[in-house]
Amino acid sequence: MQRPLIIALDFPNQREAQGFLKDFQNEKLFVKVGMELFYREGPSIIHYLKEQGHSIFLDLKLHDIPNTVYSSMKGLAGLGVDLVNVHAAGGQKMMEAALEGLEAGTAIGQSRPKCIAVTQLTSTTEEVMRRELLIERDLLDVVVEYATLTKKSGLDGIVCSSLEVPVINRQLGNDFMTVTPGIRQACDDVGDQARIVTPEKARELGSTAIVVGRSITRANNPLQSYKSIQAAWEGVQV
Repeated sequence: MQRPLIIALDFPNQREAQGFLKDFQNEKLFVKVGMELFYREGPSIIHYLKEQGHSIFLDLKLHDIPNTVYSSMKGLAGLGVDLVNVHAAGGQKMMEAALEGLEAGTAIGQSRPKCIAVTQLTSTTEEVMRRELLIERDLLDVVVEYATLTKKSGLDGIVCSSLEVPVINRQLGNDFMTVTPGIRQACDDVGDQARIVTPEKARELGSTAIVVGRSITRANNPLQSYKSIQAAWEGVQV
C-alpha cells in the first residue's frame, strides 16, 4: 500500500455519496466508508465503489467477543475491501480472531484486507481518557501500549494521531502502518477533533496514510480542496 490520502465519505446515504463523487469521475480514490453510511446502505455501497475502481477502507471499529469478531471479519473479507479495523481495547485474542476471520473469508488468489486497530480516537483528550475512560496513564503511553499489543497480535498497523507517529515508528518500525485521521488545513475549523495536524505536518511526522473528511467533503470546491491537500501531503509545490 502506498501512502494514500483517504477521503472519509461521511454521508447519510448512497445518494449523497454518489453526488459528491460526481466531481471525481476522473480520479481513482481511496475512500473510507464508516458506520453511518454502511449501516444505512450495507454491502451495496461497497459494490458501487468497487465498480468505480476506488480503494476502500471499511471503518467499522469492531469491538466484541473474539468469536463474533471472527465471524464478522470472515463476512467482511468477502466484500473485497482493502482495509478494515477493530478497537485495540478488545484485547489480543479479539484482534487475533479478527485476523483469522479475514484470512478464512478471503477468496483463494485474493489478498487479505489489511487490518488495523484503533488506539485512541483523535477526538479523545487526556482529560476525557482519565475522567471518563478511567485510564490513569498518559495518553501517549496508552497509544504506544495499544500499538505494541496490536503488532503482537499480528495486525498490520493502527489508527492514531499523527502526533504519536514518531514514537510508534521508533518503537515498532516504519513498516507498521499508522493511519491518521484528525487532518485539517491551517484555515479549517477544528470541529470535534482534538489531536490534529496539517497534511504537511503529517508527512513530516511519518504517517503511512491520512484520513480527511470535512476539509474535502464540505469544501466549496471539493475536487480543488482534494488536490490541494494531496499536494501538501505529497510535498508537491502547486
